[in-house]
Amino acid sequence: MVRNAFSAPLGCVLGAFLRPGLREKRPMANLVELHSVSYTYEIPGGRSIPAIRGVDLAIEPGEFVALIGANGSGKTTLVRLINGILAPTRGKVLVDGIDTRQKALLQEIRRTAAMVFQSPRDQIVGSTVEEDTAFGPENLGVPREEIVRRVECALKEVGVWDLRARPPFQLSAGQAQRVAIAGAMAMSPKILILDEATSMLDPAGRKSVLEIARKLNQGGMAVLLVTHFMEEAALADRLIVMRQGEIATEGSPEEIFSDRNQLLRWGLDVPPITRIAYRLHELDRRIAKDVLTVDALAESAAKALAGRPIRFAPILGGAGDRPEGTAFLRAEGVWYVYMAGTPLETVALKGVDFSVPRGGSVGLMGGTGSGKSTLMQHLSGLLSPQKGKVLVDGTDIQQMRDRITSIRRSVAMVFQQPEDQVFARFVGDDVAYGLRKLRLSREGLRQRVRGAMEAVGLDFDLYKDRLTYTLSGGERRRVALAGALALNPEALLLDEPTAGLDPSSHKELLQRLSRWKREKGITLVYSSHTMEDLAEMTENVVVMDGGEIAMRTGTREAFSHPEMLESLGLDVPVVSRLASALRDRGIPLPGGILTAGEMVNALESLIRRPTGSPTHRLVGSPVR
Repeated sequence: MVRNAFSAPLGCVLGAFLRPGLREKRPMANLVELHSVSYTYEIPGGRSIPAIRGVDLAIEPGEFVALIGANGSGKTTLVRLINGILAPTRGKVLVDGIDTRQKALLQEIRRTAAMVFQSPRDQIVGSTVEEDTAFGPENLGVPREEIVRRVECALKEVGVWDLRARPPFQLSAGQAQRVAIAGAMAMSPKILILDEATSMLDPAGRKSVLEIARKLNQGGMAVLLVTHFMEEAALADRLIVMRQGEIATEGSPEEIFSDRNQLLRWGLDVPPITRIAYRLHELDRRIAKDVLTVDALAESAAKALAGRPIRFAPILGGAGDRPEGTAFLRAEGVWYVYMAGTPLETVALKGVDFSVPRGGSVGLMGGTGSGKSTLMQHLSGLLSPQKGKVLVDGTDIQQMRDRITSIRRSVAMVFQQPEDQVFARFVGDDVAYGLRKLRLSREGLRQRVRGAMEAVGLDFDLYKDRLTYTLSGGERRRVALAGALALNPEALLLDEPTAGLDPSSHKELLQRLSRWKREKGITLVYSSHTMEDLAEMTENVVVMDGGEIAMRTGTREAFSHPEMLESLGLDVPVVSRLASALRDRGIPLPGGILTAGEMVNALESLIRRPTGSPTHRLVGSPVR
């Protein structure tokens, strides 16, 4: 049975959260209207940053709209204008007919337009999960009995009912995101605004949140989804594309994703399955390119390839075949319990044994709250094991406490939430923070900061004097990574490093990290819910479940067992799902296809080689 933390019946959602009159979509006035709206961030010193420029927009009751755009395009600013957090510099925003500049009515505006922020900790205010979820309804004057019903239903829906008494600071990033979603649902809004609300969730959690959003939408609630996952955007009825603070275009998913070249120019892309379809269409024009699902592409390709079987040899080599070698990072029997001896005791790690060879790359997989982040904090020396030990290059960290600063320079970590480690006022100062203790010359310091910023795609002259609070979530993530790279670490621990990045930035960052690893020979531990990233970046994977290691194997081998991964709330790369769907339709693909490049090569053989041609050995690299 597939594990799914979002296990409460969806009828609970509809019954608890839909206001009377919302169950049926009826023609009525627009729920949200923006009229020539502009917004400018005023920066100390007389400078200003225009974020929104003359936007006109309308959202009808019951619509499901997705908002996409490159980092810094204005998406978060736009939804904060709708929620009333920001007031327009020019123009007018109406929410259910109320002008958001009417401060006395802001509570009603936020009841109508409930929002889940990109960083969930920005909106969690209660001392426990249950209190935080009740906070919104209590401020609206909802009767106590109704609050209790809504809170229980919301927390069960997002899979954190068992955490209701836990203080928020004990939550993982994914758990905090679920709590923020529950708090928004408990408000019973007319429009639910999700600003990258699934970015920290495991695949099962992400799927379930979207399912809940769709069910609420079908019941009459409008949904505005801000996302960098193009496959999520494809679920909406209408897409709005933002570029440099303006609406570049809008239309149905089919219309928007039909022009990949234009999306690429805007720093976006089509969904992963559509990227593969474009490549296959180049090989055989009978294969449809404008497809948005695995089944649609598999059906089209199967028809085009009917009657062209060929034998394949197994794929050999590639990810997962690197021998373990001498461990640079090792955890031996590590236990860690949060709030031990209290009623809120939570066991995060249970006797974990884990190792990474010098220069190797290991991916950490696991559902939200499985212990991945806690393990990484032990490897970096941020936490000390309560039992067991952690070794760096053969030396127990506990014996090096007097040199802990040098350990953290040698083993650098980038957190799930970049705001947890970006704290200086200016970008350049933040990147330089760790370096200042090395007593470098002024010019040496400047060159190290410049090199690190350019390594993550931040223009040194453009960004060094930027105030960190004006950065988008994706830009903050790059700054945090630059601060780690500036130390020239021997090992790099990355906890969800691409969350919140637009498709172009995501692709560019992976390419830069791959190049950095290849040139520097660093040891890499990469934790992610994005299976395609793990397939590209790691040689071996460790799957965690409930604070324990459930599987350790080569990356290719791990993704050959989708049933086990799905039982743990995980997924396989889209190319693996496509290969399985093609085999189900009689296409004789080999086992172990891991990357889009291998898939394209395999199908190219079917298309271009006559029946009975020699066995074809597959090689390839990811399609990006």
